[in-house]
Amino acid sequence: MENKVNRYTISNLNNYLMNVFKLTYENKEQALADLKAKGILVEVEFNGEKHEAYGNGVAAVVELGLIMITPPVMEGMEVITEPIYADGYHYDVMSENTYDFGTNLVEPKNPKHAFAGHSVTEEFPYEPQFNING
Repeated sequence: MENKVNRYTISNLNNYLMNVFKLTYENKEQALADLKAKGILVEVEFNGEKHEAYGNGVAAVVELGLIMITPPVMEGMEVITEPIYADGYHYDVMSENTYDFGTNLVEPKNPKHAFAGHSVTEEFPYEPQFNING
């Protein structure tokens, strides 16, 4: 059985190796539950109020949400044809940690987001490697 490894490592300005994960989930709720379960998003309390924060080693979490493939057709302020969206709800994560996202880890053919200071080609510098599990 082959497991595709499509986690990309890039260097940030502080020379820490950062892993970039492109993720797709069925919906936002499923995504948030997984990110919280993995410690990527954590709840903290400050001045008696609860807030969401990044876990240790996490540099960024970007909620891309629904990705529009085809924009709506408009006539004035009236929608003639509804927009078409890609399947799933999308997030990008940059972290010095590694995670097992299973089938939620994807390799987009046309990424809609790149982290500041890194072009899309830097985030995807090579073809994915394949591991054969015996």
